[in-house]
Amino acid sequence: MSAHIQKPAQAEPGAKARPHIGSRGLSGFLRIREASILVVAILLIIYFESSNSNFLTRANLQTLSQFVSAPVIIACGEIMLLICGEIDLSAGMVFALAPFIMYFAHNAGLPLIVAFILALIGCAAIGLFNGLVSVKLRVPSFVTTLGTMFLINGFTLTVSAGFPVDTPTNGLFTFLMGNSGFQEIIWAIIIVILMHGMLRNTRWGLHTISVGGNLIGSAESGINVARIKIGNFAMTGALAGLAGILEASRIGSTDPLAGGSPMMFLAVAAAVIGGTSLMGGSGTIIGGLFGGLVLGVLQDGFTIDGINAFTFNIIIGAAILIAMVFNIHFARLRTMRRRT
Repeated sequence: MSAHIQKPAQAEPGAKARPHIGSRGLSGFLRIREASILVVAILLIIYFESSNSNFLTRANLQTLSQFVSAPVIIACGEIMLLICGEIDLSAGMVFALAPFIMYFAHNAGLPLIVAFILALIGCAAIGLFNGLVSVKLRVPSFVTTLGTMFLINGFTLTVSAGFPVDTPTNGLFTFLMGNSGFQEIIWAIIIVILMHGMLRNTRWGLHTISVGGNLIGSAESGINVARIKIGNFAMTGALAGLAGILEASRIGSTDPLAGGSPMMFLAVAAAVIGGTSLMGGSGTIIGGLFGGLVLGVLQDGFTIDGINAFTFNIIIGAAILIAMVFNIHFARLRTMRRRT
């Protein structure tokens, strides 16, 4: 009696072999732009909590939120500019100027909410000016905003005579603007959610990505390139102003030396570490939040552990370099995965 020999099953023509679960998981991880920086943030939190048990207390989490909030809010605007191939170096000075605009407007007799809106409009107007000079006069945004950075700084020091003033207060408005608790980080998270939705799900966001990725092609396809760039400059100015007012409301004092270039560089660093390309055409708002979280955790953790504050600048520089290497590497891996 002959044994029945069963032939091995053959794959159907055109069928692809199923990838291993581990490979599939790695592929999914590599497709998430923000994954690597989120892992870094979590590891840093674990490290500082293990080195100091006071790190995750409510009081320190509130301090940590204050380190994170302002750079993240400004980073949302900087990311939009970086994606479309521009940058705003004056955002830190707009951050310092905005509370003074609100202060002088309120002292002139305007209600505080009106003074607040006027300050935001003034900051957006500064961004509009940067955009018009950069786009219409074809001056590189690096040069344009470098000039306005010094101009705004000098103007703020002149009108304030170099002295801080008390931030105007008005009950509920001051409370909502970050006078206590975690309001400032709540504002930051709300703005991140709104900006992420705009970047990924609206025509404005898609056009911003298109302009940064292929300027000539975008113009030839009918996209108003000038409008996109100028609008993002105005948006960055308004967000920088909002961050400055939130900070001044929390502290209760408006300082002409607050923010400045360090605040702007923290925002740009958060954007870059979070996965936004300095070459344009690619960026992520959520990544900017995680990048700001990493910088905030480092700054707060170093403070608690008593490490020299100058070391923080060394870490920022190293973090930017490492982030750029990883971002380029992961971008290549994502491209290879899509092709296979």
